[in-house]
Amino acid sequence: MNYSKPDSLFNFGMKVSVYSEKQAIKDKVSWYKSGDNIKYTQNGIKKDPEVAWSKQYYTLTFTHTFKYDNDCVYFAYSVPYTYTDLRNDLHDIESNEARAVNVSRKILCKTLAGEDCEYLTITSRENLEDFNRRKGVVLTARVHPGETVGSWMMRGLLFFLTDPENEEAKLLRQNFVFKIIPMLNPDGVINGNYRTSLAGCDLNRRWKNPSKMIHPTIYHVKKMIK
Repeated sequence: MNYSKPDSLFNFGMKVSVYSEKQAIKDKVSWYKSGDNIKYTQNGIKKDPEVAWSKQYYTLTFTHTFKYDNDCVYFAYSVPYTYTDLRNDLHDIESNEARAVNVSRKILCKTLAGEDCEYLTITSRENLEDFNRRKGVVLTARVHPGETVGSWMMRGLLFFLTDPENEEAKLLRQNFVFKIIPMLNPDGVINGNYRTSLAGCDLNRRWKNPSKMIHPTIYHVKKMIK
């Protein structure tokens, strides 16, 4: 009920992501979209009750029909993508010799919780004599942990750029050096934060003057870009 934006994709046909433990076992169904009578409306709760012109929060309501009794069902804004999912995908890329030849995987820094914040360098290993003329491209995802759709986009990008058979991907690798941080805020993702880091900070507001001690990820990203 604490949505803050005045409009939502739920008003344009988007449905809720659902996972049923019993459906996963009996029907082999993973996450799927569901929900009827979906409504996204202003609820009258003000962000700041002391201010007359304060913006208000919004509420999402929907109905769902449960297929099985005594089931455990999860609802989500979008299909989750976890830190473990990322590590598994990176492992799959590294384990594929044809993909791995154009990828370098390194640790950018350690997070406050001691997790690895990794970055990938993707470029062609052929014709390295022209390496210096290749332009650099920096891509990141999940500075806000709740933006799981960003991870799905990033996942597709990683498998596209490392595809050994795709001619477009080959052309990109020959002309660019991609520096990619697929999960910029792993602490927030692991701990279920929606917007902040483990220190309770919005890392997307710390680019100008990041604190090396409190925001190691942003500090090292700026160094990498320079």
